Amino acid sequence: MERCWRRLERPSYYNFCVSISRRRLIASAAALPLMAEPSAQALKIVVTGGHPGDPECGCAGTIARYSELGHDVVLLYLNRGEGFCGGASLDRCAAIRTAEAKDACQCLKARAAFAGQYDGRAIVDAPHYAAFARVLTAENPDVVFTHWPIDRHRDHRAVSTLALDAWLKDRRKFALYYYEVAEDTMMFSPGDYVDISTVEARRRAACYAHVSQEPGKWYPKQVGITRRRGAESGFEQAEAFLRHPESRRVALP
Repeated sequence: MERCWRRLERPSYYNFCVSISRRRLIASAAALPLMAEPSAQALKIVVTGGHPGDPECGCAGTIARYSELGHDVVLLYLNRGEGFCGGASLDRCAAIRTAEAKDACQCLKARAAFAGQYDGRAIVDAPHYAAFARVLTAENPDVVFTHWPIDRHRDHRAVSTLALDAWLKDRRKFALYYYEVAEDTMMFSPGDYVDISTVEARRRAACYAHVSQEPGKWYPKQVGITRRRGAESGFEQAEAFLRHPESRRVALP
């Protein structure tokens, strides 16, 4: 963790003494459920992703906010990224990307877990529904974040479907929220926002831990999204979520 901070620490570019505007007041009112005091009891948060790097890309700031409040966060990756790791041979990709995922989780004070599928070959059938549900429910989550199901990548769509099925099978016990990932996510209209302005360095460190995925090419695009979501919600930068309409609501950080 200290290594990540030393490598990427930089002065803040943001002025938090922003004058209150009508838009900020409206956005703050819309986000009131998010501003509730965090639970005195530590929550178990699971963020599912199609590949190592997806949860970090979509909601590393929110993960950092949760962990700094003392909550237990697990990043559950559908696979180990066997399909691509830069110029390295494919037989090395699983090891390379597993190590990158663990480095990213160290930056976020989270834990990495893997669901055992293969990158680019996601299977959604009865046995894999059951297998994923066993992995997810074994974590006993209070909140699960997963990909928005209308997404360009089939692995993202697959893990979203698997998470939804596990939620239904578990009788909607945990709260279920969807997140967006850069340009892959389509038709996403968020209802909740989390201010990530103070944790941008940790967010960047977690994303840049995935060296084989050339984060310099896609991270700036994600920053463009968080700045736009920030403008919508009255923050410098924000991550956006959509709660499943049948899910219970929780206080986001």
